[in-house]
Amino acid sequence: MPETAATERDTRHLRRSIELASEARGHTSPNPLVGAVVVQRGRVIGEGFHAGPGEPHAERVALAACGEDTAGATMYVSLEPCAHHGRTAPCTDAILEAGITRVVVASEDPTSKANGRGPGILRDEGIEVEFFDGDVAAAARLLNQPFRKHARTGRPLVVFKSAMTLDGKVATRTGDSQWISGAASRARAHRWRAESDAVAVGIGTALADDPQLTARIEGVSHQPRRVVFDSEARLPVASKLVQGVSEVPLTLVASRAAARTSVEALESAGVDVIVATGENESARVAHALDELGSRDVQSLLLEGGPHLAGAFLEAGEIDEARIFVAPVLAGGRDAKTVIEGLGAEAIAGAARALSVETERIDDDVLIVARLAEW
Repeated sequence: MPETAATERDTRHLRRSIELASEARGHTSPNPLVGAVVVQRGRVIGEGFHAGPGEPHAERVALAACGEDTAGATMYVSLEPCAHHGRTAPCTDAILEAGITRVVVASEDPTSKANGRGPGILRDEGIEVEFFDGDVAAAARLLNQPFRKHARTGRPLVVFKSAMTLDGKVATRTGDSQWISGAASRARAHRWRAESDAVAVGIGTALADDPQLTARIEGVSHQPRRVVFDSEARLPVASKLVQGVSEVPLTLVASRAAARTSVEALESAGVDVIVATGENESARVAHALDELGSRDVQSLLLEGGPHLAGAFLEAGEIDEARIFVAPVLAGGRDAKTVIEGLGAEAIAGAARALSVETERIDDDVLIVARLAEW
């Protein structure tokens, strides 16, 4: 599909469509985030975004918001319009019925059911369709990284989150880790949980902290699926995670080494158990991600601990790292570091970020490093 360099006016409207799409962050999965703007003779006459599964798509919301005739108007949309029937009718039908004559698209839809079909239908009907490149296209693609990775690989986007001291420790030599980061940083992490399909920890963290792994901030309407990597199925049925399974789904990833009686007890309590196979830990991580992807998990917030993070890194399955650095020095050669495992043999072979952003959050510094782009 041809790409075009954006004009200043087109860029402004496309960026507005992306801004609108982001309003529904954390609410649309397994659907993508999409925003749309309708412009008639240089004026915005309607705009909207997709609010969630089963709700009208952004194009239809924007058209419904128009207070005047849409014939001859231009539509700006952050993701290409769909042409397939799902929970709602195809957006291409609505665009044709509205008399739109030009559609400007910020990014393509990589799913097999879309991938150019909608724009092709619109062009066949005489509508001008333009895909834009450059910064605005990159911003639109970054907005939907979980959707894009899932569409291409069947696996969720993995975001590794941790908090460490200035000298790279996540716990002291005695195992104490509460609290390295400040209250504002912890609130941010809870917001990330609310925006994710699932949050994962290892059995060491689950046994040591007995966490709930829920998003405990004001205004949360979505709780992530909780995932525990527990090769021997040691998670107690009396744990908070299992006891809360009727309210928030819990998936446990075990290996063939797990005792059948333990697995059956967890399943009887309502836990979804995945028995991950593979010759090594990296292979089992990959298998687990395939299984989570088949459950429509498109985004996974990996919260720890260091052993599990090392397994994900060695499997090549950390797409983004979000690290809070606190102004604290812990010291201690036996203190826990952020990521364990074998690690890289040479710095040249280490995972290197494609892009980095930093933000000051009270006394902490948040570093966001993107390791892959989909």
